[in-house]
Amino acid sequence: MDTLAGTVERIVFYNPENGYSVVGLRPEHYKGAGIGRDGLVTLTGNLPELVAGECLRLDGKWANHPQYGLQFQVEFCEQTLPATVAGIRRYLGSGLIPGIGPRLAERIVGRFGMHTLEVIEHHPERLQEVQDIGQVRSRRIASAWAEQKQVKQIMLFLHSHGVSTNLAVKIYKQYGDESLKVVQSNPYQLAQDIYGIGFKTADRIAQALGLPFDHPSRVEAGVEYALNQATEDGHVYSPRQDLETISAELLGVSQDLVTPAVERLAAAGRIRQDQVPPPSPLAAADGVRHTVQEQLAPYAQPAVYLSPLYYCETGVADRLRQLSRVLPTRLSSLPPAFVRLDNSLSPEQQDAIRMALSHPVSVLTGGPGTGKTTALKALIAALDGAHKTFALASPTGRAAKRLSQATGQAASTIHRLLGYKPGEGFTYNAANPLPADLVVIDEVSMLDLALANNLLKAISPGSHLLLVGDADQLPSVGAGDVLRDVIESGVVPVTRLSVIFRQAAASQIITNAHRINQGQMPQFSTLGETESQARADFFFFPAETPDETAGWVEDLVCRRIPRRFGLHPRDGIQVLAPMYRGPAGVTALNTRLQAALNPPDPGRPEKTIAGQIFRVGDKLMQTQNNYLKDVYNGDIGFLYAIDLVEHTLTVDFDGRAVTFDWIDADQMTLAYAVSVHKAQGAEFPAVVMPLLTQHYLMLQRNLLYTGVTRARQLCVLVGSRRAVGIAVHNNQVAQRYTALGWRLSRDG
Repeated sequence: MDTLAGTVERIVFYNPENGYSVVGLRPEHYKGAGIGRDGLVTLTGNLPELVAGECLRLDGKWANHPQYGLQFQVEFCEQTLPATVAGIRRYLGSGLIPGIGPRLAERIVGRFGMHTLEVIEHHPERLQEVQDIGQVRSRRIASAWAEQKQVKQIMLFLHSHGVSTNLAVKIYKQYGDESLKVVQSNPYQLAQDIYGIGFKTADRIAQALGLPFDHPSRVEAGVEYALNQATEDGHVYSPRQDLETISAELLGVSQDLVTPAVERLAAAGRIRQDQVPPPSPLAAADGVRHTVQEQLAPYAQPAVYLSPLYYCETGVADRLRQLSRVLPTRLSSLPPAFVRLDNSLSPEQQDAIRMALSHPVSVLTGGPGTGKTTALKALIAALDGAHKTFALASPTGRAAKRLSQATGQAASTIHRLLGYKPGEGFTYNAANPLPADLVVIDEVSMLDLALANNLLKAISPGSHLLLVGDADQLPSVGAGDVLRDVIESGVVPVTRLSVIFRQAAASQIITNAHRINQGQMPQFSTLGETESQARADFFFFPAETPDETAGWVEDLVCRRIPRRFGLHPRDGIQVLAPMYRGPAGVTALNTRLQAALNPPDPGRPEKTIAGQIFRVGDKLMQTQNNYLKDVYNGDIGFLYAIDLVEHTLTVDFDGRAVTFDWIDADQMTLAYAVSVHKAQGAEFPAVVMPLLTQHYLMLQRNLLYTGVTRARQLCVLVGSRRAVGIAVHNNQVAQRYTALGWRLSRDG
């Protein structure tokens, strides 16, 4: 082994998945081979996430790369403290310690010189001797210093197992000084407690610690991981046989070890078992929908639930049945003759309004342009006229904003409606129900089982509940298929709006959405210069390869659509892709569009965090619920500021500035392109959607239909006509394992 010491000059490459890095190091006391013209040595290996200015002591060996020459391959890395005043000044000013930037570092080192680091660690109160540092700031600096020292100690253990610095910080935030003890005693606890650490990472650590392959805790963790993976795919439960088979394959053990692990988990209450009928297709080949009772097989199968989802499913079923049977209700005093409806409303719309007023629970469904919003406005007017109270909500902030704009009434997210408070839960619940005569929930196709359970708990018996949504859209991102299950159960009355109104029929977006839903190919506008553009809002650009498709997407977003339709490429155009991988997938398109729309600029701050470049002006999407900051999965915002001193990102969500620590940056991703699933409940002025036969796993009618209906003014499909045809004709809805419809109907 050779030894090398020096200061990090620049980070050439860092892979957040495994810590593999390429680093330029300015060596100390080394004059041998391997030093470039710039005086730097190239380091390679799995390293902590470093910053320029850090001091390292390294063990490793020299190796000659055929293209890049002599490099130092690191086997062991120790982050040390600088030994000169200049080194200390650069180290502190590197941005390593939140609260200390280059200017403040210069003042601190100017005051304490070589004793600077000793003062920060042992006498932080003396920092107040420096201009602009008071008591509060000195404590913050001392706390940040102590934290980064602890994190570095954890990293000495973790980085060799592929755990990134960002996750090491999260481990410390979760367990504090107990971090190493928890990691070493039960690494699988990390997967349960910390977002971003899954079973595979925990398992890698456990194997490195020598935990036996067939250890009971490993098998139990693998079973829970397999169940969690199923819920991420939208399933509420997993058939037991499937679960045991998948778990055994995942763990590389005999199924004989998995079966008792399932029983142990059930005995501990971590999972629940039940007997439920197997699912059947929701639509027959002829397109005729059948009731749940008609679909049920005459036998049941063993099903395994994560315990919270079992209680959610049984709770939703029980609560819906109870609410639908309450009589009299808060609206029973309204005589039918009181509701005078506008004659311009269609018979279907009038039926929907009367249904909502006469039944405690009802559903209003229909495609775009069929007048759901008009019916809602008439319903609200009727309630206002009778001096009855109502509440409007949607699962996401974007959907709630649309609902408010469309109805002219206040609307909120379901979380805000229920008064969610971090650490306390929902203010409105079974003990304190919502004080509304009627609650309207829009975009119910997005409503997952867990949120539906909390919502129904807060509906007072006697209040009315109207569920509004398009049952032909994609189901919720979270587990469950609530809207379809409720409709198919036959337990509550359903009004389907089917007539497309004349104004809506003038839009090719709407007419094509209905064509797609009926299994017909969409009709495309042409780009003739002299033709009327009244209906020219739906276009197709042919491309056969992923690279050609990606090129068209960039050209359309950055040049053609802005030039022809006057839409802003970042604010007015949204790319929706079926898949994440490949040149025409979400990930690659985001990288391409970021480079085109928000390129590097010396006057535009940027920061690479966990391998992702964040640049002021970037379009970002929140990818998990953050109740503390009132930001939810799917919310889109714009990066407003990066604070390199305080280690924060500030994102503008519809005029509301939200600040995140860098540690939380993995909750966000670039949103120049997003998946169709993530776009549910939103509308955009223009949608550009790549479709290729390489996307065949995702080419389904409801995905194409959902993507098209996100466009308000313009929809452009790019790719293969054959891929469009595959999606249009593939009406096999991906079946989710959910027993809500059965639970509702068996006692209905």
